[in-house]
Amino acid sequence: MLLAQSTYPLLDLFWTMLVFFGFVIWFWLIFAIFGDIFRRDDIGGWGKAGWTVVIIILPIVGALVYLIAEGRKMGERRQADVAAARSSYEHDVRRIAAANGTGGGPTAQIAEAKRLLDQGAITPAEYEALKRQALGQPAGEPAR
Repeated sequence: MLLAQSTYPLLDLFWTMLVFFGFVIWFWLIFAIFGDIFRRDDIGGWGKAGWTVVIIILPIVGALVYLIAEGRKMGERRQADVAAARSSYEHDVRRIAAANGTGGGPTAQIAEAKRLLDQGAITPAEYEALKRQALGQPAGEPAR
């Protein structure tokens, strides 16, 4: 243990950690910038290619120029994407919840089939078939 302490001082360890995390942040920033460039629909292919070349040839300067020029719009585009995803998710949840509530989920389908059976409109075999269909079971498997 003493050998490890004398050959690699604590401040060198801290410096190595700082450099490592700096590289992690740098790569995250580059991926975020490339993601924004290729997600944009307000510039064409040549504009995207131009920004890509600038960031690859002059990575630090290119990234800083992109962040200065497009930083605010980059955040606004990200917020719009998140809002669209959340809206789509909420729409899907409401649609599924409505289908499982009164709109025709398995419980409502089985209740309707039972009502038809009680009225004599369908036979017990047809009721069992409708019940299996509502539960998503194969035709040969008995309904539970």
